[in-house]
Amino acid sequence: MPVDESVVQSLLTEQCPGWAALPLRPAGAGTDNTMYRLGDDLLVRMPRTAEKADALRKEQRWLPSLAARLSYPVPEPLHAGAPSAAFALPWSVYRWIDGDEVRPDTVSDWAAFGVDLASVVRELHALDLAGATRAGALSGYRGGSLRPCDGWISGALDDCRRTIGAEVDVDLLQRLWRDGVARPDPTGPHVWLHSDLKPTNLLVRDGRLHAVIDFGGLTVGHPDAEHAPHLGPAGRGPARLLGDARRGRRDLDAGPSLGDRRRGRRRGVLLAHLPGVRRRMPRPAAVDRGRRRLNRPAAHAVPSRSA
Repeated sequence: MPVDESVVQSLLTEQCPGWAALPLRPAGAGTDNTMYRLGDDLLVRMPRTAEKADALRKEQRWLPSLAARLSYPVPEPLHAGAPSAAFALPWSVYRWIDGDEVRPDTVSDWAAFGVDLASVVRELHALDLAGATRAGALSGYRGGSLRPCDGWISGALDDCRRTIGAEVDVDLLQRLWRDGVARPDPTGPHVWLHSDLKPTNLLVRDGRLHAVIDFGGLTVGHPDAEHAPHLGPAGRGPARLLGDARRGRRDLDAGPSLGDRRRGRRRGVLLAHLPGVRRRMPRPAAVDRGRRRLNRPAAHAVPSRSA
């Protein structure tokens, strides 16, 4: 959906006249939204496509309830914008949360960061579902069995074989994916999942974790899905950080095959970023990042049965 400052200004004048005179400036674009800083204390998020509008509606529906029960700041929707002639999708105004992205120069102690992250995840997983179920907008491909993902992941593997087969050992990735699919599914209860704990969705202040943002991937499912993204120096994922902290892992694990499923999910997310499937996520930086990660020896390590 085309959007610029004039579109946002028109929406504010029409629906939020009390904020229309505040300074407006671009604040970047993520996978799902184009963002504008509004004054010093507000953030406007505009879905990039009609499909992404569902994630924004999900935040509007559930974040007020979840935020009241979490000890770390999360986005607070202040206005649920309605579609109009200027912009045909819903949009949102949030309270601005100040902080830096997770980087080696912003995190002072990775073990302490792991403790903080474990605390956030435990809190979220412990919240009552309040009637939420894994259906509709709360389903997604994270948090459930790997088997329903097999079709599009297999298609991604085929695309990779045709386009970058000389750069990545696609046959090995296919064997590893099949091994992950063959592992038993978790049997524990469903919990709330953020499901996208990548560095850009975690804010740091004074070297420590300060806030968790972008709940567009919010879902209900099995807790092992929270381990999937890479995070931190040398690709340290949330599970690795929890191990560094030497706490939290017992609360977050979900059965003896967690390591295999976690690696399967992570490979699936990376494959979705590679050439041949850019129609799902047309971001060159994500494509290059995925290629580098899949070429790391650690990405192909076959876990021991005791992992």
